Amino acid sequence: MLEVNPRQAPDGNGLTIAEAARRSGVSAHTLRYYERAGLVVSPVDRTSGGRRRYHQLDLDWIRVCTKLRATGMPIKTIRRYAELVAAGRGNEEARLALLEAHRADVTARIAELQHNLELIDHKIDVYQGRLAAGDADQLWAPNRANGA
Repeated sequence: MLEVNPRQAPDGNGLTIAEAARRSGVSAHTLRYYERAGLVVSPVDRTSGGRRRYHQLDLDWIRVCTKLRATGMPIKTIRRYAELVAAGRGNEEARLALLEAHRADVTARIAELQHNLELIDHKIDVYQGRLAAGDADQLWAPNRANGA
């Protein structure tokens, strides 16, 4: 499991935004957005010319953000989580509560998807059965020719 450890030493000169985008699987635009939206836990390093330099810590955190986002966590909530992490020790219970609430939302969505999948599986079984029996033409089909 991924754990972001802020005590990791920076890795050399870091990565350009293009390299970080390639490694993280998100676009350079997304990396800039995450920074502007307050989703990063520590300021991204800059060269003397002002160009961003990403380190493993940054990539690890971006991965956390993308996973949270992929599970439907709103940007506002990711920002709140990032703020709590960036604030350091002493707010672990608040972080836990935030993650537990999100987990409950994800679990509910998974249950709904599972229920929907059961309907799809049933429909597939019906079609397979009718095709195997040779009477698929008996499946329901709307007929709008009768003035509908």
